[in-house]
Amino acid sequence: MQGLSPRERIIVAVDTNDLDKAVELVDDLRDHVGAFKFGLEFGTNLLVSLLRQRDPAAAHAELDRARHLFDRLDGRVMWDWKFKDIPNTMRGAAAGLLALGPELFTVHASAGVRGIRAAVDKRGKSSVLAVTALTSLDEDECIASYGTGSWETVLRFVYMARDAGVQGIVCAPRDADFFLRPDRHEAFANMEFVCPGIRPSWAATGDQNADRAMTPGEAAKAGISRMVIGRPITNFPEKFCYPHEAADLIAEEIATALGETTL
Repeated sequence: MQGLSPRERIIVAVDTNDLDKAVELVDDLRDHVGAFKFGLEFGTNLLVSLLRQRDPAAAHAELDRARHLFDRLDGRVMWDWKFKDIPNTMRGAAAGLLALGPELFTVHASAGVRGIRAAVDKRGKSSVLAVTALTSLDEDECIASYGTGSWETVLRFVYMARDAGVQGIVCAPRDADFFLRPDRHEAFANMEFVCPGIRPSWAATGDQNADRAMTPGEAAKAGISRMVIGRPITNFPEKFCYPHEAADLIAEEIATALGETTL
């Protein structure tokens, strides 16, 4: 996406089950990155915690902290629940997000064209991102799940999602590189590629498939618009004192790759 600064290209994955930790991360990082991703781990644990809390005062205090968290983000949210269900349920889930107004939310491309389109129809001002093959999958796992290898699966899902009217794609950076090449760019000119599997050279790969990963600099040069980065920032190496120091170093790498002088 044109016009994004290096910092705005970073989406921090808030993959924690601790609301206080999430608030702490947002408070430290919100002036250093573009948005924050909240997925199943955070959402499920918050909901269960609120439902099991028997003390009304404690429940009210926890809800207030959650409201504080999202109020401070002012919509700079990637709601990553990967909706996948029958079209009517996809439509209802997307409609339920309207009041929250996240900048981005995800569906899974394997829901099919009709299911994705149902969510797109109720997206409001949010952008819908279709998730393809998870970046942790190796070839055997992908074949077992979808009947084809990772690349064939991603290729099929990207074209399905485009036909369903999504605003963007979530895939591994090595996969996105194919669609962003000059000879194919026109077919995807109006779509954003938002990629996890981004690992700085100084960070551990973890459970990401290294064959499908890129560094932030490589991703920026490939034309990837935004990068979802979690553990290198949220579980930062010992050489940093705060998460925002890791985020700033990543933004500097992106800026250098793009030939920009400001973050």
